[in-house]
Amino acid sequence: MRAMIFAMIAAAGLAACASTTQAPPPAAVTADAPHIVAALADERRPQADRDRDANRRPADMLAFAGVRPGMRVGELIAGGGYFTRIFAVAVGEEGRLFVVQRPSQPNATQEPPVLAVAAQYANTTVLRQFYGEMTFPEPLDVVWTSQNYHDAHITRFGLDPAAINRRAFAALRPGGVYIVLDHAAQDGSGLRDVDSLHRIDAASVRAEVEAAGFVFDGESNALRNPADARTLSVFDESLRGHTDQFVLRFRRP
Repeated sequence: MRAMIFAMIAAAGLAACASTTQAPPPAAVTADAPHIVAALADERRPQADRDRDANRRPADMLAFAGVRPGMRVGELIAGGGYFTRIFAVAVGEEGRLFVVQRPSQPNATQEPPVLAVAAQYANTTVLRQFYGEMTFPEPLDVVWTSQNYHDAHITRFGLDPAAINRRAFAALRPGGVYIVLDHAAQDGSGLRDVDSLHRIDAASVRAEVEAAGFVFDGESNALRNPADARTLSVFDESLRGHTDQFVLRFRRP
């Protein structure tokens, strides 16, 4: 009887330990994951976008961001919708993509192209909000901005990078990630080239984002180009599409 009691106590202890053991973290997302492959193969993607894939390496970018089906993603300053199309398919029908596009200026003659792009995907919503005031209808897993963080420092655009970073932090669930991809300026140049060359020093970005409460969580070198001296405008025809770019990942604690 005593042996049976000891056995029951031991079994109960093991069960208690099992109930408090956390599930292992999910495996890392890889560039050849089926949902990423499907996103790049989406027939709605125009040929012009496909032609840019070799330089923009979207599969590596989504893998670095850890994008999975079912996630909630916020995309800031989406431009023509290159990544919008990819995110919309990658997160799947159960996922949601929220594209933040500030309201048109009073003298604007046409709507931004991302509106037409988003309309093709049932899981995608465009939020017409100012970036420094943005809110989302539910907590996000990823906030993404590519090739435009430097624009927040160009005075004529009237943006506030500190407010944008704070809003990104507030939008993410704990553990969510903020990805900042941009054209690299020379080390130590700070904000010197944001308007003239449309580049920014990665160290300045990191300092600003960390000031909002984020923790630096890694960097991808997939878009690095050591042949770029970082002294020319990103629109210079000798370099356009081949600039040296940094990709930083920050996590909300």
